[in-house]
Amino acid sequence: MDDFNDMPDAGHRRPDGVSDGAVEALGSLSEALEVVEYGRGLLYGFHRLAGTADSTLATAIRQFRDDGSEAIADRLEHELLGRNVLSGQWTFQVVEEYDDGYYSTFKRIEADARRELVGGRRHLHEAEMKEAERTRGRSGHEARPATAG
Repeated sequence: MDDFNDMPDAGHRRPDGVSDGAVEALGSLSEALEVVEYGRGLLYGFHRLAGTADSTLATAIRQFRDDGSEAIADRLEHELLGRNVLSGQWTFQVVEEYDDGYYSTFKRIEADARRELVGGRRHLHEAEMKEAERTRGRSGHEARPATAG
């Protein structure tokens, strides 16, 4: 294996003068962002599930009507079908509010911190963990993907 592929790429090496504390703090910030990203995925999952439930409810309403259960169908249609999941909001509005508020603010501040402290580099903490834990020269422990050519 050549030495080039046995060291992290420049984007995953600590810039000169950056302290251990800064790398550790950025690692914690990155970890927090990962949790926010996971939560965002769950929120989008909830959005999808709520939409599917509403669509399936519409099917149930048609089936109740076809079976002659008009009172049940009317109640479902007027009290539940298309109902807001939160005050004045369907799930798409909840997702938009989250994305435009907390999520975008978190992403912006995290990127600003990385730009200010390490020139925008990502995952330095993890890259340094990888360097500390991998076995140099061993297959499956390369610092980066093999270069083409």
